[in-house]
Amino acid sequence: MNVKKRSTMLMIAILALAPLSFAKEADKAKAQRDRLRNADTVMKEILKVPDNIPQELLDKARCVVVMPSVLKAAFVVGGSYGRGTMVCRTGHDFSGPWGAPAMYALEGGSVGLQIGGEATDFVLLVMNDRGADSLLRSKVKLGADASVAAGPVGRTAAADTDAYMRSEILSYSRARGVFAGISLEGSTLRPDNDGNRNLYGHAVTAAQIIKGSEVQAPAAASDLIAELQKISPKLKAS
Repeated sequence: MNVKKRSTMLMIAILALAPLSFAKEADKAKAQRDRLRNADTVMKEILKVPDNIPQELLDKARCVVVMPSVLKAAFVVGGSYGRGTMVCRTGHDFSGPWGAPAMYALEGGSVGLQIGGEATDFVLLVMNDRGADSLLRSKVKLGADASVAAGPVGRTAAADTDAYMRSEILSYSRARGVFAGISLEGSTLRPDNDGNRNLYGHAVTAAQIIKGSEVQAPAAASDLIAELQKISPKLKAS
């Protein structure tokens, strides 16, 4: 077979595979958009619970992390793995309106991640600049790299105790319809770089998404951002 014929056959093979490659990339992007819509659904449903997250804490949170349907990883004893998103207030001091979402992954080796073996939704409030900045840099082990505590429930619950004031992250869970604060100590939270690339169509870091004004929020995130803006339009000083 001469060189020209081999080149022609190679080009035909590449062109034949191209639609499959485009379809695969489209599926990956859709999966991230679905995560954003699921996160919005979880947030709205939790806010309808009579005793949900205290308004005072929502107003002080720099970022909100939503992890829909975290599932137990059968290959790790007591381990869990979930993918979701983090949305932060804009501005260098996190005092602006809610901005573009960055995709995140939650991994844990603790049975504390599971409630009765059911798929569990998690909402985490990032309460100060240090906690937010640490999550933007790299993987964070909760309880070691960033302090974490089970958040109080009830719109009028006392939220000014030492435990809540000191914690960088407050965590909540919902499983079988039960909403409660839960400790995620020992779990890790990290930027999902593949998810961010698939959502935005190019390599982009969590820090660039959250801190950079040039990254525009995708349409799939509009409902989640609008919901956060509605329930807590302004950051209140701690």
